[in-house]
Amino acid sequence: MTPHFTARLGTWLRSGGGSLRLRMTLAGVAALTLGIFLTSLLLVQRAERDTLRDQRERDMQETALTAAGLSRRVVDLQNLLRIAGGQLDPATLDDPPALARFMHDRAVLRAQFSHVAVIALDGRVRMYGERDGVRPMAVDISQQPYFRQTVAEGRPVISEVLTSRVVDEPVVVFTYPLHGPEGLYGVIAGAMRLGHGDLLTHAAQYLDHEDEDALLVVSDTQGRILGHPDTSRVMKHMADDPLLADVWSGWQQLRSPLEPSGVSVPRPNLIVSVAAVMGPDWLLWRLQSEDRLLQPLHAARSRALVDALVTVLVASLVLLALVGWLLRPMRMLERRAQTLFDAGQDPRSGWPACGGEIGQLAQVLRDVGSERAALEAANAELLGRLESVMAAAPVGIALTRQDRFELVNAELCRLLGRGAEELQGQPTSLVGLECVPLRQAVQQAFGAGQSYRGEWQLQRADGTRFWAVLHARQERAGDAASGVIWTVADYSAQVAAREQLEWSARHDPLTRLANRIELERRLERLFSSRAVAMPAALVAIDLDRFKPINDSAGHAAGDAMLQAVAEALLGCVRRSDLAVRLGGDEFVLLLERCEAEKALQIAQRACAAVNGLELQWEGRRLRVGASAGVAMLEDDMAQPQQWMRAADHACYAAKRHGRGHARLAKRGAVVAA
Repeated sequence: MTPHFTARLGTWLRSGGGSLRLRMTLAGVAALTLGIFLTSLLLVQRAERDTLRDQRERDMQETALTAAGLSRRVVDLQNLLRIAGGQLDPATLDDPPALARFMHDRAVLRAQFSHVAVIALDGRVRMYGERDGVRPMAVDISQQPYFRQTVAEGRPVISEVLTSRVVDEPVVVFTYPLHGPEGLYGVIAGAMRLGHGDLLTHAAQYLDHEDEDALLVVSDTQGRILGHPDTSRVMKHMADDPLLADVWSGWQQLRSPLEPSGVSVPRPNLIVSVAAVMGPDWLLWRLQSEDRLLQPLHAARSRALVDALVTVLVASLVLLALVGWLLRPMRMLERRAQTLFDAGQDPRSGWPACGGEIGQLAQVLRDVGSERAALEAANAELLGRLESVMAAAPVGIALTRQDRFELVNAELCRLLGRGAEELQGQPTSLVGLECVPLRQAVQQAFGAGQSYRGEWQLQRADGTRFWAVLHARQERAGDAASGVIWTVADYSAQVAAREQLEWSARHDPLTRLANRIELERRLERLFSSRAVAMPAALVAIDLDRFKPINDSAGHAAGDAMLQAVAEALLGCVRRSDLAVRLGGDEFVLLLERCEAEKALQIAQRACAAVNGLELQWEGRRLRVGASAGVAMLEDDMAQPQQWMRAADHACYAAKRHGRGHARLAKRGAVVAA
C-alpha cells in the first residue's frame, strides 16, 4: 500500500465521503478483530503459565520421591552387606575354600553389586566375586581412604567416587566392618559401577511414571556427574556440560540447598528440580524443556489465529451487508414513526428499508420477538456445549450461589459419591465447603481481587473424607453477590506421600520411635514456652548387656531386641510423653507437666519393663537390662544441652551404683555449658 493511497483513504474517511455503513463496518471489524486476538492471546498465556506451574510442582514431587527411593536403595545395599557380614566368621575368612563357597552362595549379594570383595585387616583382598563367578584376587587396598576409615572407625562407609583398579571404571564402594568375638577382623565391600548407568537404573525404579523427554542426572555436592543417560559424561563436572552448567550455577545461587523434599531451580526455558539423596549426600536432578511442554499450546495458538482470521473475514462480509440493509433515509422512518401507535397498523409492516442508525432501530423494533427467540436458542445451544465440556472435564467443577450448588459436573459427583440431583440446590455445607476457616480464606482472597487456591478435606456421601485441591473464583470479579466457580481435584495420594515423608524425617526407621531431630524440635518448643510445660522431666536410658547380643547373636538379633525395648518403653509412658531413640542403645523420655516423683516412677517402671524382657532367638534366650537417669527442668537451665547432660550424668550414676534402676539427678548438678 503506497503512502499516497493511504493519505487519500484517510482524507476520504475524515471528510465523510465514506458512507456511514462503511465506517460502522470498519469500526465493528476493528473491535471484533481486537477482541478475538486479545482473548486468544490472554487465554494461551494463562494456559502456558498454569501448565508450567503445575509441571514444576509435579516434577519437584517426582524428584523428591525418586531421591527418597534412591536413599532407601542405598540403605538396602548397606543392609545386604550387613546381613552377609553377620554370617561370616574369622575362621571362614582364613579358609580360602570355605570363603569361596561362602561368596558363591551369596548370589543375591553379588547380583546387587558390580563386584563384592572380602578384605583382611591388612588390606589384602581374600576373595573377589562378580555376578557370574567368584575367584581369589591378590589386590592390596590398605591405602584406600574408605578402607582405612572403615577399619579406624569400625562402622559402614560409603566412599567418594573413585576409579576401580579391577574394572577400570568409576565406582562407589559400600563397606561394612566384620566384628568377631576378638573384635574387628576384616571388611566386606561392594561396588556400584557408574560407567554402565547402574545408578540411573536404580533411580528409575522409583519413578511413578517415566517421561522420555525428561533428563535424569545424579551428581555429588561438588558437581561431579555420577549418573547420566550418556555414560561418557560420568565423572565429568556439571560446569563442563553446556546444558548442566547453567543449572549448576542456578543451584549455587540458591546457596546449594540439600533438601530431600526437593527444590525448584529457576532457569530460562527449563523446568529444573533437584532433591538430596540422604546418606551419601548425592543430588538427583530432573530437567525438562519448557518449549516441549508448551509446543501443543503454541500449535493451538496458531490454529486459533487462523480460525480468528476466517471468523473476522466472514463477520466483516456479514456486517457490511447488514449495515447496508439497516441504514435508510431519515424521512421514510419519520413517516412510519407517525403511525407507530396506530392500532390498525401491522407492527411488522410499513417500516422503511432504510440505512443509518434509524433504520437499525426500526429493524430492532420489528424483529425483537424473533431476535429474542434466536437468542434463547443460542443460549440453550451454548449451555449444552458448556454441559458437555463440564462432563468431559477431568476435575470436579461446580457453580455455587448464596452457598448452594447451582451447577455440578460428573467428575465432582464421582468424587463426592453423589448424583447431580443430590447436589443441585443443596447447601455447600453438605460436603464441607462451608467451614469457617475456608469461608474466611476465600473471602480474604476475593477481597484482594484474587482467586483462591488451597487444600481442604471434603466429605463423600458415605461419610468418608478426602483431601482435595480447591480453586475458587468469583463469577464476576468484585461482585460479592455473584456466584463462585469451584474446581476440585483429588489430592489424597499427594498428601499421604507428603505426610509419610514428614513422619520418616522425624522417626527412627527401626524402632519407629521419635529420632534426635524430633527431640530437638520438641525441646526447642518446650524451652520457648517452658512456663506452660513445667514441671518437666528428661529421662536418659542406656541399655545394659546389649553389646554381647550384637557380638554373639548378630545385628539382626540386636535389632529385634531394640524393637522389643521400644515397645516396652511405649507401654510405660503417657500418651502426651515423647519416647526417643537417640541411636545405638540410647533412649530418652521427655515428660512434660510431670512432677519429679511421678517422673522417677515412670523411669523405674521403664527399667523394670526392659529388665523383664526375654527374646527367643535361634534357640537362645536373650536378655538386656536398662539404667536410667532422671533430670528435672530447672529455671537456671538456659539450653536443652544442659538438661540432657544432667540426665546423662544421673544415668551414669545409676550404672555405677548397680545398674538396672533409675536415679534422680540432684538439683543444680549439671547446668554449666
